[in-house]
Amino acid sequence: MLDRLTPQAPDALLALIRLHNADPRPEKIDLGVGVYRTEEGTTPVFAAVKAAEAQLLAEQDSKSYLGPEGDMGFVHALMPHIFGADPTMGGRISGMQTPGGTGAVRLALALAQKAGVRRVHMGVPSWPNHAQILADLGMELAPFDHARADGSADVDALLAAIRGAGPNEAVLLHACCHNPTGIDYTADQWAAIAAALAESGTFPIIDAAYQGLGQGMEEDAAGLRAVLAAVPEAFIAYSCDKNFGQYRDRVGAFYIMAGEPGALETAFSNANALARAAWSMPPDHGGAVVRIILRDPDLTAQWLAEVDAMRARMREVRAALAAAGRAGRIDLAPLGSQNGLFAMLPVTKEEVAQLREEHAIYMAASGRINIAGLTSTNLPRFIAALAAVAA
Repeated sequence: MLDRLTPQAPDALLALIRLHNADPRPEKIDLGVGVYRTEEGTTPVFAAVKAAEAQLLAEQDSKSYLGPEGDMGFVHALMPHIFGADPTMGGRISGMQTPGGTGAVRLALALAQKAGVRRVHMGVPSWPNHAQILADLGMELAPFDHARADGSADVDALLAAIRGAGPNEAVLLHACCHNPTGIDYTADQWAAIAAALAESGTFPIIDAAYQGLGQGMEEDAAGLRAVLAAVPEAFIAYSCDKNFGQYRDRVGAFYIMAGEPGALETAFSNANALARAAWSMPPDHGGAVVRIILRDPDLTAQWLAEVDAMRARMREVRAALAAAGRAGRIDLAPLGSQNGLFAMLPVTKEEVAQLREEHAIYMAASGRINIAGLTSTNLPRFIAALAAVAA
């Protein structure tokens, strides 16, 4: 049987991690791995998470299964932060826990497929797992350009895709802090997107993986809320991996907004069946920690302050890059108005290899960099190396 398998291309990120770890140069810079780092280069556990874990250790009295829907206390506690003052939209929104944001995206696409969606429009470049999940499900990907050359969002390409979509088609949107470009839609553009979705009937699937890391918790949810206010139905995939720092605990949630409350029961019976076949039950620990934090006002305030500190540091790095102006032919100014962990630089694969080999700077071959990998110490050296390579 195994002789029938063909070799698959190695994961580029894992290969990059191995190269970085094997590099003995003390000045090496890792801009590849998509995790937040402090000015000291660490990825610490949130203090609010540590406090909630201590409470969980003291109070948890069972490790029994929760069911395919997971910890519904966690699911409900997140909803006001995502959806606002009326988190259920009059009983039209509910959710379930998933293994990370990836599990939520997988479940959203699988359920859309079961409901008849065959073609999904998506701006490119995008998070690599989006295309991989679509391919694994056998769904057609219809790409359009997400970004313009000047570092702004190509909203015209998105609107054309939405208006040209046929029946049984969906569009996959990033709620904020676009991965990998960092280029988000403006409030006016979100309003136009919402209107186009309402008019066309194209089904929206929204991936919200970085709330709080762009402009703020409320600001980063504004586009998502504009769409939900305009359309009858939508799927939302949510991740707590970044804004709670729970990467390895795989903490996510999948939400359905239905046209009327009565449709949710049937929708979730199908979602639960898909989840049961895929992972049976989601992991509990991380979701329980988030639930404890969000039910305790003091822990919630502590968590929000930690998210604010993350966001402030990334904005400082972006401002420093933008202030540098140009690094060789690379215009860094647009990075100051972009959001989140990631940005794309217009460098060639050969230049990426040169940065790695000659300057110990590790980044994705696509030109994606993790903003949080830069510090006040290594940022000047990064700009100088970029200028030398991209002269």
